[in-house]
Amino acid sequence: MELNILTVCYLVASVTFILGLKMLSNPATARKGNLIAAAGMTIAILGTIFLYTDTEGHKLQNYAWIFGGIIIGSVVGTLAAKKVKMTAMPEMVSLFNGMGGACAALISAAEFYHIYKLHEGAGDTAFSAIVPVGYYITIVAGAIIGTVSYTGSVIAWGKLNGRVKDFSFKGQHIVNMIVLALVLVSAVIAYRSQVGNMFIPFMLIGLFAFVYGVLFVLPIGGADMPVVISLLNSFTGVAAACGGFLYDNKAMLTGGILVGAAGTLLTMLMCKAMNRSLTNVLIGSFGGGAKAGPAGAKQQGSYKEISLSDTAVVMSYANKVFIVPGYGLAVAQAQHACHELEKLLEEKGVTVKYAIHPVAGRMPGHMNVLLAEADVPYDKLLEMEQANEEFSTTDVVLILGANDVVNPAAKTDPSSPIYGMPILDVELAKNVIVNKRSMKPGYAGIENDLFFRPKTSMLFGDAKKVLQDLIGEIKNL
Repeated sequence: MELNILTVCYLVASVTFILGLKMLSNPATARKGNLIAAAGMTIAILGTIFLYTDTEGHKLQNYAWIFGGIIIGSVVGTLAAKKVKMTAMPEMVSLFNGMGGACAALISAAEFYHIYKLHEGAGDTAFSAIVPVGYYITIVAGAIIGTVSYTGSVIAWGKLNGRVKDFSFKGQHIVNMIVLALVLVSAVIAYRSQVGNMFIPFMLIGLFAFVYGVLFVLPIGGADMPVVISLLNSFTGVAAACGGFLYDNKAMLTGGILVGAAGTLLTMLMCKAMNRSLTNVLIGSFGGGAKAGPAGAKQQGSYKEISLSDTAVVMSYANKVFIVPGYGLAVAQAQHACHELEKLLEEKGVTVKYAIHPVAGRMPGHMNVLLAEADVPYDKLLEMEQANEEFSTTDVVLILGANDVVNPAAKTDPSSPIYGMPILDVELAKNVIVNKRSMKPGYAGIENDLFFRPKTSMLFGDAKKVLQDLIGEIKNL
């Protein structure tokens, strides 16, 4: 009877995962979907703790360790989530994703150790004679993919917060392939070794996978980081699914498959949005090696500035205004001021919309999350294709901290690292106002020719302060 109840718990959890994932596709229901999925996970965890029995009918006994770990993890996770700033959200997501990969790798390591200790006395027996090849592949796949996800995510976390710099060297891709080959060779040697001699080969699998995860992400930077984070997220899902298969845990298996599939699809969609293949992203190191020129304004020509009072007049008497949010908006925590500006302009009869580029910010959906926090209506957020159709009938485009996603070099300069990436065609509008702290290049490290175009005016300063002052100017008109 207990097994049936546990099966029902896993079924309920699986259904809530699917419902939660579906609801996450809409900001209006995302919060509720997250809570539903969390509730399902709670049911699965409690069901496993109190109802699970092994093949010999034994239940879990080490409740102190289990609940101790749950309590510590819950406290740390809650505090981290509450204290994190929106600018640090991408690196927190990357770090937490890495913890998931590490967990999946440890599950595979624990299962291997369990089998090893169980047959330790049969030292001369080949490991392949004890463990079916399919089961071994699942163990090794979980260990390799989980380890790569962990180390890769930690490197991505370091890159996003500035602690780790992009690094590459000549022939690095060849070195990566050699390390990956060593991982696979170690896996084969471990399986074909005698039980008493296979512990070291299995440890080498983890070591080489660890190194590969570092080398895999280290050269990738710039505008490719959202794609890499999404890909690593799918890796964690696949590794978790392997753990679910090993322990015959339906909830873990379903959750891992959902995360792996969703992460893979998101990665493919983002690559499509950038007009690049995944292979090109991983091998091309897009944005990782571009060097910014020393004084972009002098190299490109002159730019013109616009005052707050002139900006207030132009926007107040416009018919349609588009706001393009970027990482600079997140850094300044200016989303609430941006929403206030939007409401103020609409009171004056101005139509205000937001143009969202798929890879704006530092992670998939970064700008959507940022604006949702400020209660910006979802129907005002237009995707790139929709926004590009409306720019030609737009009076003013206000760019807040975005850079690479509005850079015309992606369409006009074949030598540019971002050439071929679809961008927001903001220059089709009558007026383009760019808010930046300085003329420093964007995350991809390249100059933006848009800043020197005739229709473009620069509005320098911190996004939050600029918006607050702009709101004051508009109110005084």
